Amino acid sequence: MTPDAIQQAATVVAENRLNRTRLDTMAADIQPADLHDAYAVQEVANEILMAKGFGDPVGYKIGCTTPVMQEYMNIREPAFGAVFQTTVHRSQAALSHADFVEPGVETEIAVSLASDLPAAGAPYTRDSVRDAVGAVMISIELVDARYRDYRDLDTPTMVADNFFNAAVVLGDPVEAWREIDLAEAEATVTLNGSDLGRGRGSLIMGHPLEALAWLANRLAERGRSLRKSEFVTLGSVIPTHWMAAGDRIDHEIAGLGSVSIELT
Repeated sequence: MTPDAIQQAATVVAENRLNRTRLDTMAADIQPADLHDAYAVQEVANEILMAKGFGDPVGYKIGCTTPVMQEYMNIREPAFGAVFQTTVHRSQAALSHADFVEPGVETEIAVSLASDLPAAGAPYTRDSVRDAVGAVMISIELVDARYRDYRDLDTPTMVADNFFNAAVVLGDPVEAWREIDLAEAEATVTLNGSDLGRGRGSLIMGHPLEALAWLANRLAERGRSLRKSEFVTLGSVIPTHWMAAGDRIDHEIAGLGSVSIELT
């Protein structure tokens, strides 16, 4: 894509999010053709959103790292997006359903970084990213289908839009996370007090830290690094639940605590 096409596509993506409208397929001359184009558009769109008051990006979300989500979305490769400072909540969040287009919840494991994972250090593996992890947190990602029909919309356009991200709820950081078998950690998710689903950490690419290594490598391909104090949500262990006004989701993992979100 040309710089002008990237700018035009980024403006369309950012304005769609700001206006809470439903994005349709973009004009052919500005539509990202692949994931390389998508991330170029995403970077510029994020600059627009920062200037419009979203704050700085303070972390990342990774989508479609689990078989259940890849099947649900019919996507075979993970994708990442930025999470902005103003959209991060701690332990619990009560938000207005009307502030979103088509909100949903994904239940996840997140990590916060105690040291950088520089681009120059790539390629990374699960073992080589381990020492950079300062804490592990239970988390919920609020996603928003800001699209006419995400089932029909091309993947690069959704990636350009930070792959559905709308907000994140992070639990208390667990610094003694090495005492927990993250692959065996089981999430229990309830909707309005009733069981919604369960899933183990091993669903996330075999082990949650595989997803962290994947992100560090994808960023390195773009000359970017993961930085100390940033967090990463690593993928949902159950399918997305699309929320109605009045719904409450609670997410619990033994050893990592619990988080909740309610849409009023």
